[in-house]
Amino acid sequence: MADMRKQLLPGEQVIVVTRQQARRLFFPVAAFILVPALAAYACAWIIRGGPGRLLPVMSGSEWTFWLMAACVFLAAVVLLGYCLPKYLEWLAVRYILTSRRIIARFGMLRRRDWQLSLAAVRNVGLRQSLLQRTLRSGNISLDTGQPGGTLMPDVPEAARFRSFILEAIDCLPHVPANDNASTWVRKEGGQDEW
Repeated sequence: MADMRKQLLPGEQVIVVTRQQARRLFFPVAAFILVPALAAYACAWIIRGGPGRLLPVMSGSEWTFWLMAACVFLAAVVLLGYCLPKYLEWLAVRYILTSRRIIARFGMLRRRDWQLSLAAVRNVGLRQSLLQRTLRSGNISLDTGQPGGTLMPDVPEAARFRSFILEAIDCLPHVPANDNASTWVRKEGGQDEW
């Protein structure tokens, strides 16, 4: 947030900063809870001699350490290889609405972002699936009149964020149209000029 304040234009204010809907973290969080529990259960089963009853070849205590190490290693692989990357992926996306523009930032190490002036926005659309509607999130599309509009996927509190965008657009200073610049003027001599 402090980094964002350094990049503000004069007179610009941050209205809201948000991330994507946290529902993307449901399976990583479930794995984060279940995998250590299953690893602990498997280690307790190994200590009580479960592998020796299942396979008589593994009845000695020399297998206990290696089997427990394998359980802990597999749990660490799942936690570090699945849960942590999914969390960092979610953490790396930010949507920032200021009084003059909308900024979307993606990534941590390889950062990419896009900025869109609120003055260029012609239409703000909101699409929600049934699940998104239940969780009050949605996809906000920003139409600028150019082909290929801008999409902000999975914005939490999407209806509220959309109303913030519309209010910010309404609060933009009104620039009066210069009639001389946008119309043809007929002058003596029969030549048309801008």
